Amino acid sequence: MSQQYPGPQQPPHHPAPQTGPWGPQPPKKRLSTGAIVGLSIGGVFAFLVILGAAVGESKQDDGKPTAKEVPAAPSTPAPTTSPAPTTAPAAPATAAPSKKPETGRLPNFVGKGLQFAQDEAQSLGFYGLRSHDALGRDRHQVLDRNWKVCSQTPAPGTHGTDVVIDFGTVKLEEDCPAKDVAAQPETEAGGTMPDFRGKSVNVARSALPDNASITVTDASQGRMVLMESNWKVCTQTPAPGTRIDGRPVTFEAVKFEETCP
Repeated sequence: MSQQYPGPQQPPHHPAPQTGPWGPQPPKKRLSTGAIVGLSIGGVFAFLVILGAAVGESKQDDGKPTAKEVPAAPSTPAPTTSPAPTTAPAAPATAAPSKKPETGRLPNFVGKGLQFAQDEAQSLGFYGLRSHDALGRDRHQVLDRNWKVCSQTPAPGTHGTDVVIDFGTVKLEEDCPAKDVAAQPETEAGGTMPDFRGKSVNVARSALPDNASITVTDASQGRMVLMESNWKVCTQTPAPGTRIDGRPVTFEAVKFEETCP
């Protein structure tokens, strides 16, 4: 028999260690059997915990209220009855007592300044005051201190304080007339032409209808008639008593201190 001689035995092959940028890497560690068993038991325990939570939620969602969700029994409010309406008897209507108007003593203001007369009357409780031109020229009492009282209505005496007092006045340099000449009331359209001779042009214009055509000229010197209350009528056309039918009206006038030609 031939014997075989073993040849030269080769050394066992060991893989070369892996190298990295910082040198050879350490060999990977293998988990031991005990660690693998522990991890398996932990996973099973976690699965059981999750499964139990899911089962509990499904029980709560089956429509049955839990202990915390049981609502309290609703309370039934007691029926309430509203009291029967009561109607109080109406008190008998009584008429309010009429208040008697106050009265005062009205002095005589004739010959006094218009401003003084007005102030004094107001201090006594008389507040209804007015004044007019006693010469019938329809002038306005713009500055009361420049006018004086020639007449008053009502007369001096005891009167209710709600009475209206009317003072007939002239300017300080003028004389009071023997008779208070009130401005002539306005003539209605379609009436007759009044006699305006000797009266203020301002009064004549106010007495005629608003749509009347009026021309005023100076009867003596051809001046312009500006302040009509200072001028008096000398002639007029149409004549007094003529029917007012829309015909133009013409006045010739002079100042009051002058004589008509």
